[in-house]
Amino acid sequence: MGHPEAVPKSVIRRAIAASALGNATEWFDYGIYAYGVVYLSAALFPGDTAEATLFALATFAISFLVRPLGGLFWGPLGDRYGRKTILAYTIILMSAATVCVGLIPSYDDIGFWAPALLVLLRMIQGFSTGGEYGGAATFMAEYSPDDRRGFYGSFLEFGTLAGFSFGALLMLGFSLLLGEQAMYDWAWRIPFFVAGPMGLVGMYLRSRMEDTPIFREIEAHHETEPAASTELRHLLTRYWRPLVTMGGLVIALNVVNYTLLSYMPTYLQRRLSLSADDALIVPIIGMLFMMLFVPLAGRLSDKVGRKPLWWFSLVGLFVGAVPLYLLMAGSFAGAVAGFALLGLLYVPQLATISATFPAMFPTHVRFAGFAISYNVSTSLFGGTAPAFNSWLIGKTGDELMPAYVMMAACAVGMVALRFTAETAGKSLRGTETP
Repeated sequence: MGHPEAVPKSVIRRAIAASALGNATEWFDYGIYAYGVVYLSAALFPGDTAEATLFALATFAISFLVRPLGGLFWGPLGDRYGRKTILAYTIILMSAATVCVGLIPSYDDIGFWAPALLVLLRMIQGFSTGGEYGGAATFMAEYSPDDRRGFYGSFLEFGTLAGFSFGALLMLGFSLLLGEQAMYDWAWRIPFFVAGPMGLVGMYLRSRMEDTPIFREIEAHHETEPAASTELRHLLTRYWRPLVTMGGLVIALNVVNYTLLSYMPTYLQRRLSLSADDALIVPIIGMLFMMLFVPLAGRLSDKVGRKPLWWFSLVGLFVGAVPLYLLMAGSFAGAVAGFALLGLLYVPQLATISATFPAMFPTHVRFAGFAISYNVSTSLFGGTAPAFNSWLIGKTGDELMPAYVMMAACAVGMVALRFTAETAGKSLRGTETP
């Protein structure tokens, strides 16, 4: 094969924007759901506040159970027909479902149809997200130069934090502006409508991009998989090791991720007795702090490799989880400091996802391999983390349970990391594993 054409920096910047905006839209939905769960649960679920919140957290987890089906559906299509086409569909599905959540009538108006509709829409979101993240990371990785893949890929995760923070700030802003009663009555719905224009802009950007040079190269040489069934068989027989290894890394990654980002507002308010507004402010400050370091960690991974950063993160979180949770329990200032330090320890994992995971598979099975492994692990261990942590605390009475769960997940990640190859600087071209 000849070398693919050099990609102009302007095209790489458009690829970053197209990828990151979709990721931001996905995490914007998680942000407004996580930060508005108290209001949403009161409007759409029966029972007292604690019961309704637990039902809402369980519904959040249900959407993740559908993600592997999305990965199985979208992943092989992305490897056969191209990354950009699939990404245009997934962002529209995802944003449309988010908008519709804001349109669901209350439980008082339609009874059990309210939570039923929410479950249906969360399942649609989970199905579309099953193709969104793996596709966006693959798209970004394949557009990036080999020696700067960590730096460019980190902007996908910058989009994660930006989308989540934007959703959180909207919920907080409306709460401060309109008051808690208005939020319970109707104002919680407004942020869900913002996902509409975000999805349209993301689809426009993606539809105007060419597919990645690396995908176009194997397509020109007729080296794409002939059918989804063939690709899935090849993944299970030829690439089962990276599927399992990546699954172990994702357990560590996403148990920490969803415990920190999605569950933390509920934990701070229900378990540590912070006010609703303070429980929103703490993670927002922490995420804005994390955003400063994500590109720096991505750039550092291009110089020293991905694995040293992952070792630092996993070991640091394992050692620091309990002390930092104890710090958060002390005061509002302690909560801000504890969350920020946990976030800083997590950043080396977060910043290198888009450089590490796509490089674990060759081009012709990359989208599907990433999507399936990532989403199976996330559905079982990541999206269930908020509800699981809440259940564990209820059963044991121990407010440190989320820290223990985080430590266990990091231990699994350390085992998986031992079997992970270092791919910093390696080419993603062709049909061989980098």
